[in-house]
Amino acid sequence: ELPGFYYDSEKNRYFRLLPGHNNYNPLTKESIQYKAMECKRLRLLEEEEKQKKKTTRAGLNSSMLLQKRQLGLLSSTSYCRLVHELKVNCMQRRKIEIHSPDSSVAGTNNFKIIVADVACERIFTVNDVEHGGCKYGIVNLSGLGKETLTVEMYDNLYFTNRKVNSVCWASLTHPDSHLCLMGIAETPGCASLLPASLFSSTNPGDRPGMLCSFKISTAWSCAWCLNPQADNCFSTGLTRRVLVTNVVTGHRQTFGTGSDVLAQQFATQTPVLYNGCRSGEIFSIDVRQRNRKGQSWKAIRLFHDSAVTSIRLLEAEHYLMAGDMAGKIKLWDLRTAKCVKQYKGHHNEYAVLPLHVNEEEGLLTAVGQDCYTRIWSLQDAHLLRTIPSPHPSSKDAIPSVVFSSRLGGSRGVPGLLMAVKQDLYHFSYN
Repeated sequence: ELPGFYYDSEKNRYFRLLPGHNNYNPLTKESIQYKAMECKRLRLLEEEEKQKKKTTRAGLNSSMLLQKRQLGLLSSTSYCRLVHELKVNCMQRRKIEIHSPDSSVAGTNNFKIIVADVACERIFTVNDVEHGGCKYGIVNLSGLGKETLTVEMYDNLYFTNRKVNSVCWASLTHPDSHLCLMGIAETPGCASLLPASLFSSTNPGDRPGMLCSFKISTAWSCAWCLNPQADNCFSTGLTRRVLVTNVVTGHRQTFGTGSDVLAQQFATQTPVLYNGCRSGEIFSIDVRQRNRKGQSWKAIRLFHDSAVTSIRLLEAEHYLMAGDMAGKIKLWDLRTAKCVKQYKGHHNEYAVLPLHVNEEEGLLTAVGQDCYTRIWSLQDAHLLRTIPSPHPSSKDAIPSVVFSSRLGGSRGVPGLLMAVKQDLYHFSYN
């Protein structure tokens, strides 16, 4: 490499890199990298359309799997896991039609966040609005099982204009009855608990008030507790502290952390809250104990080299998956406090990006800052598939995804939902 010059392999010559961006038709390293990334994305999209699928593992195909199963060489769990890997490799992209009672706003705003409820019957959506705020809605996935891919989206324009950077479903009166929203990380921020019935088409005139809303400073993350020992509690990750609030009694507990809390999740078997910090530390809090000075209440402590942006507890709650801003995804054994697996290939530099763990299928899904959706095998950290975004990659076009074996409910269809820009896509199993 020559300083200040760029070598074009097609033209077999050097070109001068122009400083700044005020020149006419500038040639910068950023524009060169973007052009190379766009060429790669278009090539991958073309390969996907032509169905040029490579097998996930060498020599793995459905007939060989069936033969091994019949010979007793594969257990039922291993067979199911490998079949899911094959299905993931054959997923085809199809665009979903979004129907909305208010046709004037349907499909006109960019998707920012999509979050599925526990049963995967509905997804809560946060869309960016042109004048700078956000619009919230709930998409009913029951139409995915039909031949024509259509979903119904219900907006509630009564609660808008507040930017959201974290969402979780809350079970107060019944499973997934409410939504917990964290306002944008500015001062003052806002934490709100909204009834999901606000987005129902049954009584559009009925506008019940917000169940809970309070001003806070710089909110980053939120989590709802499903353990009966800390009933009706939700947690808020703030700057250098954690706030645990009981919705019914209004009782609050504050824990000082020493760093911004960017990711949170409650355990279900015990009233323990796991937190991922900007400093790279992951620690747990037992919310039954009273506030203490100092940090002696931190139980399990794990450390990443970069800011932790997402944490996911596995079903038995002996393992924790964590992703950071260096693009590393690690599986931690909470009993020994050691990293047991690393999932390579994820790309992240500064964004807060979620991880999606599906133990039933044995899969881990994550969207990188480069706008590629990657799927790994939970079992051995093997990268199974890399899905390019249907839109050119940019900061405001990072896809948001939901993966489940039952999209639309217990009798739903398996596959991946991807929201990017104004479009919603379904990657279904063949």
